[in-house]
Amino acid sequence: MLQKAAEVCGVATMSEVVPFDPTEPSIPIAYPIKTLEELESRAYFKSFHYPFNVSTVALPPASLPSRRRMLVCHDMAGGYLDDKWVQGGTNPDAYAIWHWYLIDVFVYFSHDLVTLPPPVWTNTAHRHGVKVLGTFIVEGGGKDVRDTLLASKDSAEMYAGRLTELAVALGFDGWLMNMEISMNSQQVLHLKEFVSYLTQSMHSKLPGSLVIWYDSVTVDGRLRWQNELNEKNKPFFDISDGIFVNYGWKEDTPKSSAAAAGERQHDVYMGIDVFGRGTFGGGGWDTNVALDVLRKDDVSVAIFAPGWVYEHPQETDFQTAQNKWWNLVKKSWEIVRSYPKLLPFYSNFDQGHGYQVSINGVKISDASWNNLSSQSFQPILEVTEPSTSHPVQAYSDFEEVFNGGGSIAFKGTLEPNCHTKIKLFQGEVVLGEDPLVVMYSSKSSGDSQLGLSLEFLSSTNKRELLLVSSIEKKFSNDFSEVIETTPLEVLGLSPDWLVKMGRIQMDGYKLTNINTVCYRSSPEPGMVGENSALVSDSSSNYFAVLGNIIIRSVENPVFPPYSSWLVKSEYIKWSSSPEGEKTLDIKIIWELKDSSSDMVFERYNVYVMQVVKKGDNRLKLQNVPEYLGVAHVEAFYVSSLAVPSSISGFKFIIQVCGVDGSIQKLEDSPFLYVDAEGH
Repeated sequence: MLQKAAEVCGVATMSEVVPFDPTEPSIPIAYPIKTLEELESRAYFKSFHYPFNVSTVALPPASLPSRRRMLVCHDMAGGYLDDKWVQGGTNPDAYAIWHWYLIDVFVYFSHDLVTLPPPVWTNTAHRHGVKVLGTFIVEGGGKDVRDTLLASKDSAEMYAGRLTELAVALGFDGWLMNMEISMNSQQVLHLKEFVSYLTQSMHSKLPGSLVIWYDSVTVDGRLRWQNELNEKNKPFFDISDGIFVNYGWKEDTPKSSAAAAGERQHDVYMGIDVFGRGTFGGGGWDTNVALDVLRKDDVSVAIFAPGWVYEHPQETDFQTAQNKWWNLVKKSWEIVRSYPKLLPFYSNFDQGHGYQVSINGVKISDASWNNLSSQSFQPILEVTEPSTSHPVQAYSDFEEVFNGGGSIAFKGTLEPNCHTKIKLFQGEVVLGEDPLVVMYSSKSSGDSQLGLSLEFLSSTNKRELLLVSSIEKKFSNDFSEVIETTPLEVLGLSPDWLVKMGRIQMDGYKLTNINTVCYRSSPEPGMVGENSALVSDSSSNYFAVLGNIIIRSVENPVFPPYSSWLVKSEYIKWSSSPEGEKTLDIKIIWELKDSSSDMVFERYNVYVMQVVKKGDNRLKLQNVPEYLGVAHVEAFYVSSLAVPSSISGFKFIIQVCGVDGSIQKLEDSPFLYVDAEGH
């Protein structure tokens, strides 16, 4: 039985102070559908918020791997908390998942009738190759819903069609079906038709999609959780893509469930409640006890409420506790998914929350924020070649930031002639004839140095190339080739950071691993090190920061000029307070004029500049651009923007960002001028 995690901890769910009217303009949010009437009428598509809730990171239509898999079901205090703010929130400590390399399927769960995954989760999960499911749930108090939904075959198929339409329109990958209510035999018949039609229509409209049945009502209409796959729930398993088995199973039931599934044993997801409510092994820090059994019996797992680490008091901070818990899962499960699989590849290691936003090492905002859509590819951070028994450790750094809101710091002790290799990514990129351009940014203290090692595999050979700022003899026996990088001059680059570039030709190989190599070098006389922004206090102390990594086949990507864009405004509202303070609400939308263009952009930085006056077709700008936020669709809503009496208007700038980490110059970016005079 799936319960609210918040009910156990006593966490209060958020409530709306004023009635929510989704048709009225307001700061965009994600929200569920609560009634069958809303579902049937397609009211969601008339919502002001709908266009902001579309996921923009596509997932290739691939089937799940033919092995045991990990499904993670997110449930926290009723859902739609910090993650409901689709343009980003203000909580730098908002809950996030960043161990995506262990996960195959992510489910967003709440106790509302139709739980639509917030696009922030879909975007980051898709970026990491993970499928995302919403939830359709009918519980004990939903008798009227049951009776209407299952009144006939036509009604069942109509509502299934509505669910398919929502998933396709919003860009997520299917549904978890949770029917925790008893029913009569005729309703069971229509329930089968509902599940079967939903599965078939999802597969037809969205190849690679999933419909997972939750172990709840049985084929005889009784609400009896079986805690295994058996003849009572297998008819639903047979017409869907898998079953989420309730978490009250015993040690021998995974094996019997696998036997009942036959060739589909990996479609059996045995539930583990991390809060430990009747779950085998007790959950929490003993979640690995259940995982060990499932690994041995070669069935899949459904981990429910991993936010326990966040909601439950821990001995350490959340970052430390989260990494410790997921590392236990990793050690037990023994499966790490591969990414990247395609080029270009870019990561700035942003976790989707932070205390600032930077571009090229320069802070453009010091406001705290959260936005999982901004989460970049997340690294594994596994020490593979320690230098000593106390190797350099890697961790997320929210203070030293190159792009976005985070970076990776490396800290520890390291002797001059030693090095530590730390795995960042386990890739699977098949390379062609085009040479690779590899770029990375770093800063370090003293003689601490950072290199980048890339591992390649062909049908006959294995090679490891090391990119470093200067060639050192000590690496000659450890790497196939050592490549000296070239320092890059980047417009607007902070002097504290260095950006390095190297070129590689590996036709016929597969890129398998991306690692950092921490080492020391003897600086030239009078030099402190790579850069002197960070100070070392001991000859054996090591500290360096990796800001980002870019791997692509093009050295200088080209953006469409601002004249290629059509930028418009909607829902403009000027307001005045009794004190005479004026504000502006406005929705800004943009699109390429050439609708046939195949250019894809996943994000846009949005800025505003105040205009003092407009004359002779020229704008006099009063200040530097103010960063407003980031958009992941071609729209951004500005709410309650202060309008000083001294200005004549605003210039809104849409800075286009490429999937390869490239950022358009502000002066070349599309913009919109809004006249404030007369308002």
